[in-house]
Amino acid sequence: MSQPPLLFDESHCEECACGKGLDFQFSFAFQPIIDATTRSVFAYEALVRGPGGEGALSVLDKVTDENLYAFDQVCRVKAVKLASRLNMSAYLSINFMPNAVYQAEYCIRTTLAAARTYHFDTNKIIFEVTEGESLTDLDHLVSIIDAYREMGFLVALDDFGAGMSRFNLLMASPPHLLKLDMGLIRDVDHQANKQAVVIGIIETISRLGGRIIAEGVETEAEYAWLREHGVELFQGFLFARPGFETLPEPWFPE
Repeated sequence: MSQPPLLFDESHCEECACGKGLDFQFSFAFQPIIDATTRSVFAYEALVRGPGGEGALSVLDKVTDENLYAFDQVCRVKAVKLASRLNMSAYLSINFMPNAVYQAEYCIRTTLAAARTYHFDTNKIIFEVTEGESLTDLDHLVSIIDAYREMGFLVALDDFGAGMSRFNLLMASPPHLLKLDMGLIRDVDHQANKQAVVIGIIETISRLGGRIIAEGVETEAEYAWLREHGVELFQGFLFARPGFETLPEPWFPE
């Protein structure tokens, strides 16, 4: 796979943080992922927003095949810089686009450079791959995950159950974290068929050495059922809504 025309390094960090190379601006909101066992914030997910807090689609609609690589790189730098500015001590979870990664060891240089520049601990970074992205080359995705794992990053598979669930990826390179899509979470406390599926996924990822994150949790009943079945990590409006350029303090159920 060929390398991109521009190599990002420390000299490009401030340019990336300012969005140079793109004809639109954006920022981030952060939503906590809580650890119910320790009653602490495990991570904050960086969620793309417009420069004034507009929804993610106002930004993502402007991403094209031509600016995808630049957008991916600028996202990483902006997220790291803002997390550092907010004195984030929890993990920072960044969504990444496999189709924008030419070669993991090459493209990760931007993230490493930004972490050095803005004094953010690289051991506190999680990369999330979204299940919904069209990716036909499983080997390419596995190579990215394996490389990130070897570099010490945590890897999460996002939106699991939203579409073509990547069971083949689970077998080829199990992620550290698997985020159950909110479609599986909604009303799980009283839908027997959904419960059977979720219990199976919990058992599978446990046997593979990973952890479940239940995302999109909105009711205490959903939370209670998931806790009863061993889930420790949670994300959703029940605990905190995303905060634009802030780190919201979550609510912990009793």
